[in-house]
Amino acid sequence: MVRVAEREDSELDHGSWPATIPAVAQLLRDGLDLAPGVTLLVGENGSGKSTLVEAIAMAYGLSPEGGTTHSVHRTRPSESPLASALRLTRGLGAGRWGFFLRAETMHGWYTHLEENPGSNPFEPRFHEMSHGESFLAVLQHRFDSPGFYCLDEPEAALSFSATLALVGTLHDLARMGGQVLCATHSPVLAALPGATLLEVGEWGYREATWEELDLVQHWRAYLADPQRYLRHVID
Repeated sequence: MVRVAEREDSELDHGSWPATIPAVAQLLRDGLDLAPGVTLLVGENGSGKSTLVEAIAMAYGLSPEGGTTHSVHRTRPSESPLASALRLTRGLGAGRWGFFLRAETMHGWYTHLEENPGSNPFEPRFHEMSHGESFLAVLQHRFDSPGFYCLDEPEAALSFSATLALVGTLHDLARMGGQVLCATHSPVLAALPGATLLEVGEWGYREATWEELDLVQHWRAYLADPQRYLRHVID
């Protein structure tokens, strides 16, 4: 179990971004208990999903640009000040290992690995793979032990079948005692059995079932009748 709450000595301005995002305001006000297993944040662009995942990953000690607790690197700082205002409380006996998978900055982490090679001679050369292939290789080589895993829209690089493989990986992590926090737009990921779903929006965040998610309802309606949506965006 990981509890996320605002630090008592926080100097974050609650009247400015990102504290004005409803989901962030709720976190600062009420805190957030991350259930054992997988917690998925689902919502529209701009709802605060990635801001929460980024800040929680950084508060845990992970690089804002992705990687493990042992490979902190940074190219161009762009993160919000939220992380410095948060305190994470972990259960007794919990390990410190973690990984942050962030779709848009993973190439920077690949470069970091090439410049700072580890002791694993079987580690693949991620830069020599396609975007999707490298993500699948990361899942195979790095998502293999209990720890705290943060993922920001990992489906961005993955096909349908590869997203199903990610579902299997996250399920296995939860079974071995790992804890996962993931922001996603994917109804495939959101269907992960046993996952806690938090729908993020103008209300903040609230627990929901898969069937209740706006994401799922929109995809179902679109696949049933694409023209119902497309006639509004195509002349």
